[in-house]
This record gives sequence, C-alpha cells and structure tokens, in this order.
Amino acid sequence: MKFSKMHGIGNDYIYVNCFEEKVSDPEKVSVILSDRRKGVGSDGLVLIMPSNKADFRMRIFNADGSEAMMCGNATRCIGKYVYDTGMTNKTDITLETNSGIKYLKLFTETGKVSLVQADMGKAILRPADIPVRSDLERFISRPVEVLGKSWDITCVSMGNPHAVIFTQDIDSLELEKIGPHFENHELFPNRINTEFAEIIDSRTLKMRVWERGSGETFACGTGTCATVVAAVLNGICRHDEEVLVHLKGGDLRITYKTDGTVMMTGPAAYVYSGEVPDEFINEAKEYAVCRN
Repeated sequence: MKFSKMHGIGNDYIYVNCFEEKVSDPEKVSVILSDRRKGVGSDGLVLIMPSNKADFRMRIFNADGSEAMMCGNATRCIGKYVYDTGMTNKTDITLETNSGIKYLKLFTETGKVSLVQADMGKAILRPADIPVRSDLERFISRPVEVLGKSWDITCVSMGNPHAVIFTQDIDSLELEKIGPHFENHELFPNRINTEFAEIIDSRTLKMRVWERGSGETFACGTGTCATVVAAVLNGICRHDEEVLVHLKGGDLRITYKTDGTVMMTGPAAYVYSGEVPDEFINEAKEYAVCRN
C-alpha cells in the first residue's frame, strides 16, 4: 500500500490516495501504521476518496482506530495533496467530510500549495448537538469538576465536539494525566476533545490540545476554531477579527464571523512518501486492537 506522510503544523497523518489504493479495515490499519515504534508513526490515517457530492471525500481514523468526524489540519493537507499531485488544477475545491462539505481555497507559490484557507462552516453551540449532557441553551464557562478541581468549560462543536478551558501557564499542565479524564467525562457521551488556552491579548491566544483517540497532538484545526469561538463567546476576542493562535506545532489564523461561520488559514506540509508491504499489514491486523 502506497502512502504519503503529511502534517499541518505538527498534526501528522498518513494519507492514502484511494483513487489508486484500496484500504480494507481502515480502523485496524490506522492502529497498525500510527504506532510510532512499530509502524510509520502518526496521529492517524486519512483516506482521500472519490465523492458524488464534492470534488473529493475524506475519511479520517484516529490512532486508536476510532473514526473521526473532521480534522481541520487534515483538510488543509488534502488540499495540498490533490493540487500538488495533479489530481486537480483548481484552487477552490470542495471536500466531503463526515461533518458536511468543507470549502478550501488554495494559495500557491512556484506551482505548489503553501497555505490553505478553509471555510469550516458554522460553529454548533447547542449542547444536545455537540453533544453535551446539559439542558442549557449554551454551555459557556460552566464549572465542571475533574480530578477534584473545578474547571470553567465552554463547549463548541465544529463537526466534532470540543471543550475549551481558559487558564494560565498551560505549558505546566500535565495533559497525559488530566487529558483522559476530560475525554471520558460522563458529561460527554461521545467523548470530547479538550483545548487548554492561554490569553496573550484580544487577538492572540496560545493553546494545547488533548484529542480524543490520539492524546496530546501538536495541533488541532477544529480545536483551534472552537477555541476562538469560545474566546468570542467569553468576551476575550471579537467577531470578524482574525485571531492568531500559537500551538506546539506552529500558528493558525482564525476568524469567527458574525454569521457564525469560522474561517481557518494555515500551512500544510509534505514529509515523504512510502510503501507498506501488504503482508506486514495483514499479519499485524491479527493483533490490532481498535477503540471501535
């Protein structure tokens, strides 16, 4: 099976062109190949597929084998992949995801994509739709107890669920210890991605993220969008103003528009291409354990 390794500011995935390759049991394949000691090493597996609704379709699987609804960094990488490999010559493309159609604008330099702007759609704020077990109309800065401490949490969905916490000194947080307790909290029936954000000023934030199914990652596009939405809802940032967000892997620029739409702009990088023998995957499937 041929693949390409790509990353969006450190959020790295294995990309497979399913116009040319066939991937059976992608849940198990993601577990096998994501292993950073015994596999290729990644935050998960992304399949680039034909679509009857858009220019291309994306399916994404976390490192634990669970299927994700969306990934902002992966959408940008797909934009770069399909343009740079000649699968399209358009700089405005549509991408079908499990959370709807996303619209990508590609910016090129010397014939290659350098930046991608993604229209991420409208932020979802109703708890039942995120989902969050709450009767509130919106879940904004509500206290939730985790490991004996009260945390003020704002919940947003960008097609996948996020819990955003504004706090100080995020570099000192022990995410490996606290992250799983947020992810699997009884408040969140489908588990949750958790963002810990530090306020620099009204147009600059710093963020770390614990992703459900993958643990701490260097970046999360949808999580960065959710964090800026939460910042606006909490009066930290403003509608229609671009916010710079610093993540472990690099920077993203997010605008939360008055109409509820969220725009994300950032880079995408190609690392290398390779090929995994079918016999390796078939043998490893016998021992792969998936969250599903």
